[in-house]
Amino acid sequence: MSREVETVRPVSAVGASKARQGTCMTGYQNDLIGDHPSILALRALIERVARSPAQNVLIYGPTGTGKGMVARMLHRLSSRASKQFVDINCAAIPSSLLESELFGHEKGAFTGAIDRKVGLVEAANHGTIFLDEIREMEPMLQTKLLSLLDTHEFRRVGAVRTTAVDVRFIAATNKVLLSEVVAGNFREDLYYRLQVVAINIPALAERGDDVLKLSDYFIAKYNGRYGRTIKGLAAETAEIFLQYRWPGNVRELENLIERIFILEDDDVIAPHHLPDRILRTVRGGACAEHPTARIDLAMGFRAATEAYQRQLVEQALAASRNNLKEAAGLLKISRHALRHQMIKLGMTGA
Repeated sequence: MSREVETVRPVSAVGASKARQGTCMTGYQNDLIGDHPSILALRALIERVARSPAQNVLIYGPTGTGKGMVARMLHRLSSRASKQFVDINCAAIPSSLLESELFGHEKGAFTGAIDRKVGLVEAANHGTIFLDEIREMEPMLQTKLLSLLDTHEFRRVGAVRTTAVDVRFIAATNKVLLSEVVAGNFREDLYYRLQVVAINIPALAERGDDVLKLSDYFIAKYNGRYGRTIKGLAAETAEIFLQYRWPGNVRELENLIERIFILEDDDVIAPHHLPDRILRTVRGGACAEHPTARIDLAMGFRAATEAYQRQLVEQALAASRNNLKEAAGLLKISRHALRHQMIKLGMTGA
């Protein structure tokens, strides 16, 4: 047996089994992968909340941790599983359209309303609605949502009468919502109404060896999808995965492994297959955690500052697979601010 084969960390049977059961971790047919105590506790909490009569649940977690998957688990394990699960991204629908999407409208309610429309709330009756990125909901709609949660009734746009519904609302955010309340960006009464039960999803970096189990799962998944026979991670790659902080969490890990399947031909995932930003972070130690330590002071303050900003933006874009909204979330700035920064730095894709 060659030395390279001896240093391979093979895909575990658990990982391969999980991959055969569903299309992907975010395919909603699998339970949470991993056995870190935080994940075991999370799995138990999901099962308990899913079977309870609690109608309002608030999910917290950094970008890329799987908040949508947890919402679907809550629905699938509940008595509402045979009814509709409606996924609404509050940031993806323009505020001018979101009210009509949620509550529907009557014919003639506004210009272009040529027919009566049943909204997503009504369509989800006896089922579950998942309101992702709830912080992005406009204040006026926050007020209408609060009324719906209080009365279990709503009024279509342009309607006179109210309609009663029985819906479980699951909301999610990657922000500290109480801080948004204090800042005046979110209604306090809606916050407490939504947070009947709070579920916190840990970051991938906090889950220890689970990163290797997830890697097994994704390798097995993409072996099937691409007709490959990648054996697993090289031992050194596994160590790098354990040390890296994964700012994009599980989504970043999956994106990285799929990228390797597409671009590389080897049957083992070796360190040289990994992006430089990951190798620099892990092998560079403290310097990698603080990019300014690698910048030559002779550049001068302005040039050094721009170089530092460019490194941060490039790392966020790589972690989010060039998704500006997700990259902005990782940097904790608005998408508009990120675009402005990219233009200022002369970066393409802004």
